[in-house]
Amino acid sequence: MSEQRRGVAFGFAAYGIWGLFPLYWPLLEPAGAGEILAHRLLWSLVVMGVLVVALRRWSRLRALLADRRRMRILPLAAVAVSLNWLIYIGAVNSGHVVEASLGYFVNPLVTVLFGVLLLGERLRPMQWAALGVAALAVVVLTLDLGRPPWIALGLALSFGSYGLLKKRADAGAIESLTVETAVVAPIALAYVAWLGALGRGHFVGEGPTLTTLLIGSGVVTVVPLLCFGAAATRIPLTMLGLLQYLTPIAQFLLGVLYFHEYMPPGRWAGFALVWVALVAFTVEALTHARREQLRRAAESAAI
Repeated sequence: MSEQRRGVAFGFAAYGIWGLFPLYWPLLEPAGAGEILAHRLLWSLVVMGVLVVALRRWSRLRALLADRRRMRILPLAAVAVSLNWLIYIGAVNSGHVVEASLGYFVNPLVTVLFGVLLLGERLRPMQWAALGVAALAVVVLTLDLGRPPWIALGLALSFGSYGLLKKRADAGAIESLTVETAVVAPIALAYVAWLGALGRGHFVGEGPTLTTLLIGSGVVTVVPLLCFGAAATRIPLTMLGLLQYLTPIAQFLLGVLYFHEYMPPGRWAGFALVWVALVAFTVEALTHARREQLRRAAESAAI
């Protein structure tokens, strides 16, 4: 198997696992979203620690810990991804899988918007049009829901912030995730201990199945991240960008077909507008990338 095919396989695995997450978190009930998040953070740190030792990444981890600039950024990234995980788990376990999928559909557009507002990037006309259609979709969904789609917006903004912070940190995937989980692990541990002291914890007392699943939350968190890292080093970013839509598509289908969430006409209209915006954005991005590739090839030939 070629490296590119392996990269595509890793990409499918990463986004496929993320897309199936709505099936996992309900298995952890009666634990609440906060308790599930705390265990997810704690056991993710354990898994990352094992990986650091197994892959002999101690030197890289020490170098990262000594880097003051990155160590100012990664705690913020830890807060952003923890908030994203909390919103998502709460959304899935409260029956809002479809709205959660919307957050990941619009995430690429939010990332572009961040580039304009925070990094001074300039948008091309079709990108502005896509953002305009997405804004209209939010208005339509607000009218349908009787409120703004807070879950979707919270997921998109928190994950977009996480991506921006990770880009600025520019640190290794294993080392940075180890630091991020270590930053919030004391808070997670204190929360689990507090629940236990009040007799409201579910790690023990609910049977070995729930205990195993809570521990497994660390594994299901780390595995797709490792697959994503393996894919990112083997395939072009344009291909990786297309694969990312597998996650919200799978989540949306689960919400509609498996969880049977109610989808009135107004909600379909809002999602249709989002999909139109994404198609326009993706086609424009691919066309622009192709033009840039041809321009560089022409310049190289001229030289």
